[in-house]
Amino acid sequence: MRRMISQDLLDMLVCPVCKKPLVLKDGGQSLKCGECRRVYAIRDNIPNFLVDQAVIDPS
Repeated sequence: MRRMISQDLLDMLVCPVCKKPLVLKDGGQSLKCGECRRVYAIRDNIPNFLVDQAVIDPS
């Protein structure tokens, strides 16, 4: 699968809550914060950073 978010952009993206770096998850379908474990969905190649729509990943 081709990554839709470039590595340069991914290096700049941070969690809107704790300002820590994000990593791609689920084959590029979401972004996860390693600090607060929030997962932000990517729809139509656009990350959704609305905190109230983020999911907390227990792992």
